[in-house]
Amino acid sequence: MSGCGQGSQKSASEGQSSPSASRAPSEQPKSNEPVTLNVATAGDTNMVELQEKLVGPEFVKQHPNVKINVVGTGPGDAGSAKIFEKLKAQKDAGKNEWDIDVAIVHQSIMEQLMKEDLLEQYVVHSANRNYVTSADSKNSLGTDVNGYVIPLFHSQVAIAYNPDKVNPVPSNFEELVAWIKAHPNRFGYNGIKNGMSGVAFMTAYTYWKSGDYKQLSLGPYDPKLEEKWPPILKELKSLPVTYTNGNNGTLDMLNRGEIDMGPVWVDMFLLWKSEGRMNPNYRMKIIDPGLPGQPMYVVVPKKAKNKDVALQYADFLTSPKIQASVIVEKYGWYPGIDASVVLPEVSEQGKKNLFTDITPEDLEKRVLSFPIVPYFKNLQTAYEKN
Repeated sequence: MSGCGQGSQKSASEGQSSPSASRAPSEQPKSNEPVTLNVATAGDTNMVELQEKLVGPEFVKQHPNVKINVVGTGPGDAGSAKIFEKLKAQKDAGKNEWDIDVAIVHQSIMEQLMKEDLLEQYVVHSANRNYVTSADSKNSLGTDVNGYVIPLFHSQVAIAYNPDKVNPVPSNFEELVAWIKAHPNRFGYNGIKNGMSGVAFMTAYTYWKSGDYKQLSLGPYDPKLEEKWPPILKELKSLPVTYTNGNNGTLDMLNRGEIDMGPVWVDMFLLWKSEGRMNPNYRMKIIDPGLPGQPMYVVVPKKAKNKDVALQYADFLTSPKIQASVIVEKYGWYPGIDASVVLPEVSEQGKKNLFTDITPEDLEKRVLSFPIVPYFKNLQTAYEKN
């Protein structure tokens, strides 16, 4: 399962000092000193709600001197880019304290964050460090991020559908394209604007048509591969689909019956179901040869003003307890840390919700990565041009 490898069960307290142990006593914040912790998160509205309504209040119960200030920077890569731009501007201005303490970002921005030396290498001090086992916690789209990130979760795109209208359900892209042509405007996605579900669909379509998944996702970079893209993307954009206004827009149009099928984030689909915003009979499927998934990372800026509290909050977000009760049970994400320490704390109903439509076999065989950064940027540009 993507991001859910088997990690060491060694006690997280062994062999490492705490993040504050290396600081002089005069540098330690007083436990009762008021602190406003600024948390910036990319992603859709659910990402802000996660911090404001669930994790933040639970953290404050344990740390009553802390106030959590959450700033949402918007969906997709653009949301992560805003966080990068804010941090770089403060670095370039020579500020010794930066006003983002904890950030939640996409893979796509990690290359820039690392090149500009904007992040703390905090994982070695984390109480959860032995559970940071997934491949994408070490490498992000070709960028070495080992020690700088802990995945908050792993999310996956699937094709959601109305089973009363879609029967039989396409099992691969060839069948899906045939269905789209036979049912004009009943398939919807958001192009590449206002959310990554559409970007994932476009990327998977390109993987399928080009046959270049391995090199596009692992490298090395060869611009000659991009010569295949214009006719592929023109063909994709010629299909008779409905364009939605984002991740939420696809879900909303599906629930209202304006479309019958479209790519969605698994977690958002499950959340809408649990909240009564999605028809409970609707289903999901990962079609062959697969669809991309991705983590979102918890990072701590190098000069965060409240670094000690930031490290405590990062630990809280990525702890087995929060991973089980919030990440899996509430939101339907796959764990960011080693699943073997999370799933035992998840209820049977929670496990059923997570694996009814998308099976462990799907996650093993049909979860794809996004391309390495140069291909990823150029592919999105090519989509807009063709």
